[in-house]
Amino acid sequence: MAATTPVKGTERAMIDCSMIVVTTKEETPRCIAITSGTKLGVEPQIETKEAVKLIIKGTLKAQKKESKTITGHILTLTDNMTILELLEILQGGTVTRDEDGKITGYTPEVSGSTFEPVVFSLDAYSAQMSGSEVVGYEKVSYPGCTGSPVGLGSEDDVFRVTEYSINSAPGNGEAPYTIAYVDALPAVSDPVVTPGA
Repeated sequence: MAATTPVKGTERAMIDCSMIVVTTKEETPRCIAITSGTKLGVEPQIETKEAVKLIIKGTLKAQKKESKTITGHILTLTDNMTILELLEILQGGTVTRDEDGKITGYTPEVSGSTFEPVVFSLDAYSAQMSGSEVVGYEKVSYPGCTGSPVGLGSEDDVFRVTEYSINSAPGNGEAPYTIAYVDALPAVSDPVVTPGA
């Protein structure tokens, strides 16, 4: 039997959490870009069906191997800034604004209310490097995301780092994530401020 010549895989050097984009699946979608020094932790959620073994008098006669099914991911987004519009998507509630459209505060859902999460997709962009140059971006997209209530801690002489827990659960027949390579990050606009809103 002739030996197979291995083919070198396509190698990509990825760095940074360049941008996170959250897009809701509402009738009027909201789209929030996060560019403030973030970190994204990804933990696959796997259901395991145990192996079935036939052992007779201490000898393994046959076995059906265990099977694993991926059901989604738990995403942990760590951000150096507090973004109230993101809190509104992740845990409900309302961002309040003055007559000039400036944010004046945020009120979460009332205690004891049923939490009905907004479904969204999350796109995570990382820079692709060649030598010392950025030559493009990797975009990893997670479908069927929902947020969890967020705690806001504080500490003397330490800037707040906010941590968000997100559950990504794809629909039936949907991939748990997709990877695409793009030339540039999405264009981002400043917050829209509507006087009198």
